[in-house]
Amino acid sequence: MMHQAVKLLARSTAIIGGFVLVALIMLTTVSIVGRSLGDFLHTDFASRALGAFSRTLLDLGVGEVKGSYELLEAGVAFAIFSFFPICQLYSGHATVDVFTSNLPQAVTRYVMAFWEVILTACLILISVQLFGGLQRYYGNGETTLFLQFPLWWAYAASFAASVVTCIVAVYCAIMRVYESVTGRSLLPQA
Repeated sequence: MMHQAVKLLARSTAIIGGFVLVALIMLTTVSIVGRSLGDFLHTDFASRALGAFSRTLLDLGVGEVKGSYELLEAGVAFAIFSFFPICQLYSGHATVDVFTSNLPQAVTRYVMAFWEVILTACLILISVQLFGGLQRYYGNGETTLFLQFPLWWAYAASFAASVVTCIVAVYCAIMRVYESVTGRSLLPQA
């Protein structure tokens, strides 16, 4: 029952992160196409070939999406944090097991439990530092340059995903320690 709840939480967060990532890809594409079209419309060739239509398109605002870098920066940070839980649950982090691949399974379980606990501690530390950044930017009211949205919004979104990461990481650490003590496999392997 607990495993199903953690799995649902991790998957839901990853799906939300996936939607954000797709939206960012679309935004970036529109911005790049708009910038390229805007650059083309500013050329002498476009002025001669398209005449007033070129000026009309420019007047309508054809060009780069203003503030796209700000949205991209905030959205990618959230997406990264939102993929951590599913990666943690399925042991999807990169590993180098050259030395441990030939160890007995019992020893491998202890090694996995050790590193799971270390990684969980690191993720909690990252989350605590992210919360500190959230408090700092909430308190000083700093905003982005172009869109003027408060920086703490991006920190809040990333912090929410990092809290889910911490929940999943603590669960995985407990399960890995339990696996090492009992010799039973409970969590999926990558």
